[in-house]
Amino acid sequence: MPTRVHLDTDFGGDPDDACALAMLLGWPDVELVGITTTIDPDGMRAAQVAHCLDLAGRSGIPLAAGAAVSLSTLKRADPVVGDARYWPRDLAPRPSRPGAALDLLLGSIEAGATVIGIGPATNLGLLEVTRPGSLARVPVAIMGGWVRPPAAGFPAWGAEMDFNVQWDIRAAEIVAAAAGPDFLLGTLSATIGAHLRARDLPRLRAAGPLGALLARQSEAYAADQDLAALGRAHPALPDDLLNVHWDPVTAAAALGWPGATIEAMTLRPVRDGEILRFEPDPAGRPTRIVTAVDGDAFAGVWLAAMEAAQQTGRS
Repeated sequence: MPTRVHLDTDFGGDPDDACALAMLLGWPDVELVGITTTIDPDGMRAAQVAHCLDLAGRSGIPLAAGAAVSLSTLKRADPVVGDARYWPRDLAPRPSRPGAALDLLLGSIEAGATVIGIGPATNLGLLEVTRPGSLARVPVAIMGGWVRPPAAGFPAWGAEMDFNVQWDIRAAEIVAAAAGPDFLLGTLSATIGAHLRARDLPRLRAAGPLGALLARQSEAYAADQDLAALGRAHPALPDDLLNVHWDPVTAAAALGWPGATIEAMTLRPVRDGEILRFEPDPAGRPTRIVTAVDGDAFAGVWLAAMEAAQQTGRS
């Protein structure tokens, strides 16, 4: 039986969300049974997901736009729109009825799906508040969670760079308290070890329409963020850096990819003002954290899944 997966995503900003979706579409023995978008006030993130699914020939996967704003601050975070380097300008928003995302999430959980969150945990927190006990029923993984700093040679970023958690710390706290013993944090400090590089572009462009879109987006994002300069400034990063595979690595770790080192710990969330981090505590909750990644191996695994996604869509 394939592993069923539900993806919860803040699609449409950093292209690694789309990279994670493409990987899941081509990952061996995985059935993507539902996708929800978070911090998606107008349904534009859902429209961007639908565009990628269309390019891959997989438009039949259930999709719903979810929470509009952060539970913690009520702030909204809009995706990239109006920039043809990233998305067609004629994409129309795809809003959903209130509660549709929570219904889709719950249906995926009832089908036994592993829930992988690669954006702020707002939808997951709302599901647990409205339907207590839901998240404990299946494995849950989120990209984020600050436990320790990156290794030497990487940028010395602190917990404030952990966007997915910091955008909605209340939701992150709810999820961390409610998830079962298989709860996984794809920490920024570890996932920073896997990269999309300029040398990958020819293979990515040749993979098909979705690969070509991701290549174009990643080049634009790298230019906008000056990621080549970031790579040159830090010896553990490549000089031809286009992006970090934060979200794809988290998804791969949740699926048992052996190139991700996972450590079992007991952690408790701790607030430092408006910043949330996790620290070891014998009285904390059992948590699995990604502590290291074989970045070179992941580059090949991700590209192979990307290519398989396009082949599956054509068949």
